[in-house]
Amino acid sequence: MKHDEVDAMVPRWQDSGLSPSLIAGLELSKRMSRLNMLFETAIKAELADLGLTYAEFDVLAALTRTGPPHRLKPSELSKSLYLTSGGTSNVLQRLTSSGYVERAANTGDARSRWVQLTPEGLRLANTALDASGKAHEEVMAGVPEEAVRQAADALREVLLAVGRRRFR
Repeated sequence: MKHDEVDAMVPRWQDSGLSPSLIAGLELSKRMSRLNMLFETAIKAELADLGLTYAEFDVLAALTRTGPPHRLKPSELSKSLYLTSGGTSNVLQRLTSSGYVERAANTGDARSRWVQLTPEGLRLANTALDASGKAHEEVMAGVPEEAVRQAADALREVLLAVGRRRFR
């Protein structure tokens, strides 16, 4: 079996008396963090070329996923992206001033408004999604497709077991 940088930490954890199940959890979290950092770095580089931040991309992608007319309430965006309402508001202000989203009245509820992609926002979102796909492919280049599939399936099982828990 090949070894990575996380494997170098295992003997120290074992010498500290940590249980095998805790060590496995630590290995999982370290590898997930490392992979996430690699993905984010590659994606952020692609997004920078488009003049977007990662948070702006997240909002544009979320609106794109909703399908026509590509709109959500700000509270729905915050919840789906795990952003605070203040963070969402800041991102929406930047996207609105850039002409990528617009606010529209919610005829069904006068207390809320819709956030909707503009045609230019949809164009940029699609370009950014393509760039994100390219970044993912670059990060995963050389990794056998079956290994990626097995890892994705295994992580699904982990998330199904722990994903709804909330911690302090």
